[in-house]
Amino acid sequence: MNILMIEDNESVSEMMQMFFLNEGWEAVFKYDGKEGLDEFLADPDKWDMITLDLNLPSMDGMVVARKIREVSSTVPIIMLTARDSESDQVIGLELGADDYVTKPFSPLTLIARIKALHRRSELAEKAATNDSEQDFDVETEHFKMNVKTREAYLDGQAIDGLTPKEFDLLYTLAKKPRQVFSREQLLELVWDYQYFGDERTVDAHIKKLRQKIEKVGPQVIQTVWGVGYKFDDSGVA
Repeated sequence: MNILMIEDNESVSEMMQMFFLNEGWEAVFKYDGKEGLDEFLADPDKWDMITLDLNLPSMDGMVVARKIREVSSTVPIIMLTARDSESDQVIGLELGADDYVTKPFSPLTLIARIKALHRRSELAEKAATNDSEQDFDVETEHFKMNVKTREAYLDGQAIDGLTPKEFDLLYTLAKKPRQVFSREQLLELVWDYQYFGDERTVDAHIKKLRQKIEKVGPQVIQTVWGVGYKFDDSGVA
C-alpha cells in the first residue's frame, strides 16, 4: 500500500513511519498542506490511502481535502484532527473524508482504520478487474447498482462522484429496500468496526449522499425518525 501522510507534526510522522514499515507499506510524508496537495496531484493514481491533518501550514486540511476530491472521488481519505469541535469533524466528512481519527490517537487504532478502509476499496477494485460485465447487484424499477464497477443509477442517470464510503453506505441500504437500519447497525456494517456511538459519521455521509442523489432524481434515502434510515424508491414517479 502507498500512503501519503500530510501531517505537520514530525514526531507523529516519525512514529507512524515505524508502524507503516512494520506493515510493509510505503509512505511519503509532507508537513505542509500545499506541499501535500502538490505531491498528490503529481500522480493521483499512485496513492492507496491519504491521511490528512486538519491544522496545516500554508493550506488548511479542509481545503486540501476539497481539492483532492475535485480530482479523485475514490482515493480513501482519513482525517487526523486535534480539534474537538463536532462541526469540524462533520465538515471534514462532508468534504469527502471517509473517516477521521481524533488526536491524540493510538498508532494501532490508525492502522486498524486504514486496514478496514483499504480492505473495502481493494475488494471493489479486484471485483471490477475480474468481471466488468454490466450485471447489477441491486436492481429495482428505478434503481440499479453494480458493485464490480462501483456504479449506481437512478432512472438510468448515473449518480456520480460517490466516495468509497458513500457507495458502501448506499449499497448496504439499497440491497434491502424498505428495511430500516439504525445508525449503530450502519456503523458496524459499513465501517467494519465500532465507532463507540459516534452517530455523526452516519449522518454526515447520509447528507452528502443525498445531495449527490438529488442531482439526478428524487430522494430514495428516507429518514425513519427515532430509528434510522432506509432505502425506498417506491414513491419515485
